[in-house]
Amino acid sequence: MRAVLLLALLRLALGPKAQAVWLGRLDPKQLLGPWYVLAVASREKGFSDTKVMRSIEGVVVTLTPENKLKMLASRSGLEGCSLTVMELLKQDSGWVFENPSLGVLEYRVLGTNFRDYAIVFTQLESGDETYNTVELYSRTQAASLEATSLFSKWSRMLGYLGQQQAVLQADLTCAHQALQMRHLPEAPGVPVGQH
Repeated sequence: MRAVLLLALLRLALGPKAQAVWLGRLDPKQLLGPWYVLAVASREKGFSDTKVMRSIEGVVVTLTPENKLKMLASRSGLEGCSLTVMELLKQDSGWVFENPSLGVLEYRVLGTNFRDYAIVFTQLESGDETYNTVELYSRTQAASLEATSLFSKWSRMLGYLGQQQAVLQADLTCAHQALQMRHLPEAPGVPVGQH
């Protein structure tokens, strides 16, 4: 088993288009609830230019009766905070979710302690650009040493350069907009407002 995992990790480190490993023992219900996004590694064009302006983000994850992940996310940008909601559908194999119509080709958890942090990998498509991100989800406003170490380890193994990584600013304004909402809007994948 260790040999298979090691081969998979080597494949990840060596190939820019390599697939991420799936965490087979993860129960989707363990991801539910509110999260702070404290750090991001991204290959998105322009990420290194805008990363200094990004503050801590908020994500609320629920599970629909059809086993879709429903996610409300609040992110900071040049025009203030933006809230979006989307549903992700489970793929046939493994604990992997997607919604290609919204540009989410793959969403999976790379590592977690099943309690207070998760390292999340997402493959995205926007226009003619396809890129991936790794995010550090935390139940608290400050990540544990274990969580930050695992985020750094996955970022290195997946080949992210220093300028492709960011610890988000400790401004919770946008994060709290998502975390304080009790009910997610019904329309999947659409902005729910900017403030």
